[in-house]
Amino acid sequence: MLRAWVQGRSLDTKRRRAEDFLPLAVRNELPGLFDELNALAWVHSEHAGEDGSARLLVALADGQTVETVLLPRDGVCVSTQVGCAVGCVFCMTGRAGLLRQVSSAEIVAQVVLARSRRAVKKVVFMGMGEPAHNLDNVLEAIELLGVEGGIGHKNLVFSTVGDRRVFERLPLMYVKPALALSLHTTDHALRRRLLPKAPDIAPAELVELGEAYARRTGYPIQYQWTLLEGINDSEAELDGIAQLLAGKYAVMNLIPYNSVEGVDGFDFRRPSWERAAAMARSLHRRGVLTKLRHSAGQDVEGGCGQLRARVVGMPQAPERD
Repeated sequence: MLRAWVQGRSLDTKRRRAEDFLPLAVRNELPGLFDELNALAWVHSEHAGEDGSARLLVALADGQTVETVLLPRDGVCVSTQVGCAVGCVFCMTGRAGLLRQVSSAEIVAQVVLARSRRAVKKVVFMGMGEPAHNLDNVLEAIELLGVEGGIGHKNLVFSTVGDRRVFERLPLMYVKPALALSLHTTDHALRRRLLPKAPDIAPAELVELGEAYARRTGYPIQYQWTLLEGINDSEAELDGIAQLLAGKYAVMNLIPYNSVEGVDGFDFRRPSWERAAAMARSLHRRGVLTKLRHSAGQDVEGGCGQLRARVVGMPQAPERD
């Protein structure tokens, strides 16, 4: 039953499945349990993007909301916390602070909702929240998705600003996810300002920790770099990236910033596409595999936390029969 739910399948009473061999009393309870799982999360609103993405505002049973993004090419980005305590200065989610943790079942429920709309072959833990701050629940969700959910282990992507607990726990997992590290700058002091409540790990040490995990799992580390005009798009930063990542088992993802309009304190801007493309070419020439990402959902408040911030009041869960 749990496998059917995680994979987005209904309980089909007309076909014989493993459930048919359970005691009758247990079989009779299965539909009710299935309904309880489906009631963990529901779509409050859906916003389709022109790029094939769709941003879902997902309501949880207590009325809190998180964001889930259906990505092009069969991916989904899920949230792991309501809010976030890291306080990245360019992120709307961080402004709200941490409201509560998202349970492992609620994390998986976001994938189930996505599968009710399209095929899902990749799950990135890159939505609202810092997965390392909800580590037990996130790792439990990863195990369930990798074992029962039919998601390839390297297609489960754990995204973090960097936390030593991650590098201790992930290698011990049966399902070892791929790892995405939010770097954003090679300047330690600047990183402390941009990510004020992240663990104080210097960029060079973070890269060494990532490299050890990459070599152990056989998956390259994905380094995330939100491009902020005039802040981390300089030639000095390019030199720093080349020094840190040349020869490493890694991919640098340059991600132009999703602008936040009409909100005080969010005056960051993305550099021009021409500048971003020139940065990618420069890094390629210096031996750093680099991908210039089109930020999904630019036309549907694609930046993390933007959609939730527009909602006035918290929705109530639908009545159950």
